[in-house]
Amino acid sequence: MVNPYDKARELAAAIRESDEYRDYLASKEKAQQNPELVSALNDYQEKQFDMQKRQVVGEEIGPEMMAQMQNLYQILARDPVAAEYLNAQMRFAMMANDVYSVLGDVLKS
Repeated sequence: MVNPYDKARELAAAIRESDEYRDYLASKEKAQQNPELVSALNDYQEKQFDMQKRQVVGEEIGPEMMAQMQNLYQILARDPVAAEYLNAQMRFAMMANDVYSVLGDVLKS
């Protein structure tokens, strides 16, 4: 019989060994060497999270907020370390989302 807890631990190990996770950790470590960059990334991520929360509750996101987020992203993306971090974070999030989707399929059955 298959033990789902053992499989969950295997999945966690596979995630830790994935290129997406390793790239994310390496880029995060690089970014953390610059306190100003950390502050800018945190500000961007807080605003991004706030926007996502608003969307979840059905609040319409105005063009002003979208433009502000786009502007912040463009500013951050000019910094090679920030761009690398944001890209690695996005790739890791996509992989994690795919894993959640596979697990979610079980719940739909």
